[in-house]
Amino acid sequence: MPVLVDVSRSMRLTDAGGQTRLARAVALLQTSLVPALARQFTPEIYTVGERVEPARLDRLTGDDRQSDLSGALAAIRERYRGQPIAGIILLSDGGDTGQTATATMAQGAPVFAIGLGSPDRIRDREITAVVAGDQRLDQASVDLHVSAASSGFGRAPFQLRVLENGRELESRRVAPPADGAPIEEVFTVSPDPLSPTVYTVEIPADESEAVAENNARSVLVNPAGRKRRLLIIEGAPGFEQSFMKRAWARDPALEVDSVGRKGKNAEGQDTFFVQAAPDRTGALTRGFPARREDLFTYDGLVIANIEGEFFTRAQLAMAADFVGERGGGLLVVGARSFAQRGLTGTALEDVLPVELDERRGAPAPTTAGGGVSAAHNKVIVTPEGALHPAMRIGNSAEETRRLWSALPPLAGGAPLGGPRPGAAVLAVAASATGGMFPVIAVQRYGRGRSMVFAGEASWRWKMLQASSDRSYEFFWRQAARWIAGSAADPITITVPESAGAGDELSIAVEVRDAAFAPVTDAAVDALLTVPGGQQRSIRMRRSDRVAGQYEARVRVDAPGAYRVDADARRGEDRLGRAVRWLNVGGLDREFADPRLNEPWLRRVAGASGGRYVRAAEASRIVDWLQEATPQPAAPERRDLWHEPWAFAVIVALLSAEWILRRQWGLR
Repeated sequence: MPVLVDVSRSMRLTDAGGQTRLARAVALLQTSLVPALARQFTPEIYTVGERVEPARLDRLTGDDRQSDLSGALAAIRERYRGQPIAGIILLSDGGDTGQTATATMAQGAPVFAIGLGSPDRIRDREITAVVAGDQRLDQASVDLHVSAASSGFGRAPFQLRVLENGRELESRRVAPPADGAPIEEVFTVSPDPLSPTVYTVEIPADESEAVAENNARSVLVNPAGRKRRLLIIEGAPGFEQSFMKRAWARDPALEVDSVGRKGKNAEGQDTFFVQAAPDRTGALTRGFPARREDLFTYDGLVIANIEGEFFTRAQLAMAADFVGERGGGLLVVGARSFAQRGLTGTALEDVLPVELDERRGAPAPTTAGGGVSAAHNKVIVTPEGALHPAMRIGNSAEETRRLWSALPPLAGGAPLGGPRPGAAVLAVAASATGGMFPVIAVQRYGRGRSMVFAGEASWRWKMLQASSDRSYEFFWRQAARWIAGSAADPITITVPESAGAGDELSIAVEVRDAAFAPVTDAAVDALLTVPGGQQRSIRMRRSDRVAGQYEARVRVDAPGAYRVDADARRGEDRLGRAVRWLNVGGLDREFADPRLNEPWLRRVAGASGGRYVRAAEASRIVDWLQEATPQPAAPERRDLWHEPWAFAVIVALLSAEWILRRQWGLR
């Protein structure tokens, strides 16, 4: 009978009574379990940590970096395949940090789990999560969303420190609202645009904590990517587009092409003023790209004060695909773009975040917060808008609200309906009657994003403010960065957000052509650069699940920053190249929530037909095993002469003898 003992590092934690979890497991086995089991079974001891190995009780140490409990149970079942075993005994704190799924735990012998440790809160402070978005663009700030917990210390405050590549960046004193309650904090940082930046959030350890290994967690922010390309399709030249383009042209992370309608020529055809890079000018001479490849080379599309009737149905369908399939961003600006419902009923209608008819889903008439009526056409930021990156013109949500409230009213706006399901209204404006209509709204659509700005004359925010005020530039740059920043390249690499040393990672490379159609016959060469600079090749295999995706699994043995390079070709044509960094060892999963994980142990035991007990009741497992094991029947003495079949056998034998004697002539 296999007996599995968890020997991961979390088993060295000391619980009530001053005994480590591992010492408690060994004591249980030596004093009660093994002697009792040996009377009927043959117990075989195995250690469970990073791997499953036979072991002796007097040589167990809790040194393994992780505990792959699910993988260990699967391995033991495979090892004993075809052999009759009454069950599997598992002694652990339930901290399953491996990567094996538990879906097959219902198969095979029942698991009898013994929980070691305390399921109650212990005296501990922990960084439970650190999340950071990709920098993607040059000179972009990134928010670090930090989650922490403090148990056993009441509401006592403590320090949260943020380190950038090991150097302290900011320290903040925080206090939990209640003992054990989650703490959420946001730190704004400016990563290096040229190199990967590792941010570590830590809590100084208290000498009374049960474990200090979970007091820190790290996250890696990738270097800024290439410049993002914007294509602006605008109506007649005006102040609105001129001021917007000027703000975008000064952004080092953006590359702007524009097509402005000038008028008609002698043949009555529209003529255009094109400003673009030389290699892209030819595709824009007719006002809109004719091919998907020409449009999909951009990351963001801006339709600025031009009627919907200007576009053909095919062009609007291509613009919808640009957002949904290519993953680009769409920004529709100005009341003229929504005039006469020119986009209603087109492929682009569903892409936009609001209803184009103000009578459909229109927001109820309200006044500004506090019951005080806002000025006509005054922009009011919603709670969602104060936190949205496109609206952030201040260093905090409070400063953002203050700066927006100081801006002059707009000259007017287009009457639009309410938001579509899943969309968010970031700002509203007051109408002449005191009601509110959406001015800025956003949503995700397919692989991309869309945004509307229904106001008129936002240039007033520049001309009527002090020359030192940069709210106008900040907003329009943030808006352009938001719509274009998430647009994927034809070659993209996906890696796990977090990984530990010794993990086997899944790496995926998605390959698309210039029209962003999946490429299923590509040759993908990938390299993994480990800390220290050594490189090794990664063998990529075509995925059977996702068209155009190529996958591989690699093992990472040491903590640090790893780099993945992928190059894709189809025949002699080079499709593109991508680079992605990942951080290994940014968290210690073994000590994440060091309490006894009873739910996991109960789930595995119940699914397999076994049972779960705490260490104090471990002796009950022997009785359960004996009850479940068929016992050999006791011998029973019976007199065969009184059985009918015995008499029949004797008669048959005598008859056979008589017949044979007659045949052989004997008497």
